[in-house]
Amino acid sequence: MTANLQGASQPPAPPNFNIANVLTVIRLILVPVFIWLMLLPGVKAQVWAFAVFAVASATDKLDGTLARRLNLVTDFGKLADPIADKALVLSAFILLSLHWSVFWAVTVPVLVRELGITLMRLVLARRGRVMPASRGGKLKTVTQIALILLLLIPWEALVPAAWSVVRIVAIVLSVLVVAITVFTGVDYVRQAMHPAAQR
Repeated sequence: MTANLQGASQPPAPPNFNIANVLTVIRLILVPVFIWLMLLPGVKAQVWAFAVFAVASATDKLDGTLARRLNLVTDFGKLADPIADKALVLSAFILLSLHWSVFWAVTVPVLVRELGITLMRLVLARRGRVMPASRGGKLKTVTQIALILLLLIPWEALVPAAWSVVRIVAIVLSVLVVAITVFTGVDYVRQAMHPAAQR
């Protein structure tokens, strides 16, 4: 009788086919579309690339919110969501670096941090430890997306007079992105080495 009551008290697992996971899959599909648009010549393609990245970034926030509020968290979502996030952001950084070689100074630290921390999390997960995203990690994501969106707009073609100001803002934001990326990466490593320090 007790076992039945315990079983009845547990809500059924949400199906994999739900609105949160659909948004995650849409973001995964948009990644190759974004890459294709970035590789095309012309201002029109760049504007479309900006639009696709903006939509994909919006689904990142939306699917997580829906999954938590509607109790739609699934194993598929836990796996696919971070993959979609990393694929979108890292592809954008790499493609922007191919356009502006100096941008590799930002892209390399981001690549090392994202891939390194992802690998570390996988190792910890196999040992039964889950490392949630910190406030610094969330701030890192926001600043990275802001920088990417800023640089995806073809300012020189659409608003030439604004490019000098945008370039200064981009430099300041790039420094901020690298600083937050490195700091949060070191902080995650510290938490992994000292579990008691994990927040």
